[in-house]
Amino acid sequence: MKKTLILIIILNLGFSSCVSKKVYDDLSFKYQRLLNSNSELIEDNERLVAQRNQLEVEVKELTQDIQQLIDRKEVVENEYNSAKRRLDQLIASYDALESESALELTKKANTIRDLLAQLEEKEKNLSLKTQHLQQLQAELAARSETIDELESLIAAKEAKMNALRNAVSDALRAFEGKGLTVTQKNGKVYVSMENKLLFASGSWAVGSEGQNAIVKLGQVLVNNKDIEVLIEGHTDNVPYNGTTIQDNWDLSVKRATAIVRILQNIGVNPQQVTAAGRSKYIPMSDNTTTSGRAKNRRIEIILAPNLDRINKLLGE
Repeated sequence: MKKTLILIIILNLGFSSCVSKKVYDDLSFKYQRLLNSNSELIEDNERLVAQRNQLEVEVKELTQDIQQLIDRKEVVENEYNSAKRRLDQLIASYDALESESALELTKKANTIRDLLAQLEEKEKNLSLKTQHLQQLQAELAARSETIDELESLIAAKEAKMNALRNAVSDALRAFEGKGLTVTQKNGKVYVSMENKLLFASGSWAVGSEGQNAIVKLGQVLVNNKDIEVLIEGHTDNVPYNGTTIQDNWDLSVKRATAIVRILQNIGVNPQQVTAAGRSKYIPMSDNTTTSGRAKNRRIEIILAPNLDRINKLLGE
């Protein structure tokens, strides 16, 4: 897939001739910004996995803390039981020596009071340790629940994109070998359509066969309302020679919006869809050959999952 994307980028650079340095710099800046946006999506996916791993580390640490508290609780309980046995012994001795001198009785009474105070303090410590243990157990349960939900959401996202790729491939199978390819990478599905399937030279009016392909794709998207759709128009490096629009940049945008209108007309929610013109700046083949320029003249339809639920869960 990476080789295919590089080939697409090389092809797009081929269908324009020379432009002024200022225009070239502006377009290069926009191209870099779009590249950065794609990198951020990849980084988002890596960040989600890293955050899940961090939560697992925290759960492990909480589990160790709980085990330490359980061990400490056992020590305190043993100390408590030992003190209670000592108290019982002293009480028995007190009863046996009740007839002894008042001084001896006072000493033993003081000892008993001290032991009672120690016993009460140990009971308080035991209660605090128990409360802390219960709090940590609650935090562990909450963290475990968050991890389970994250894993479930990530697995569901991956399963949905696999199912979407299969559904798109099945819907567009009749157009394979006619300049249409379906690939999956970085958690997204890419549908690439060469212009020979969609547009006449220099035109942004979609032909009948191209409309049929877009309708087939749109029928899949109507049933996947949580998928974000990016329509990218690409040209070769041969300058646009018409008078209706200005240049290849305008042409690529016109072709992208033409696809958007077809999708909207068959019921795809326009809030799902974004149109973008990439002009000649992301070719996928060599613009010095006729076949290379033909591959560069294309529409890229990028289908991506909506990550709002995962981001919200991480924010919480």
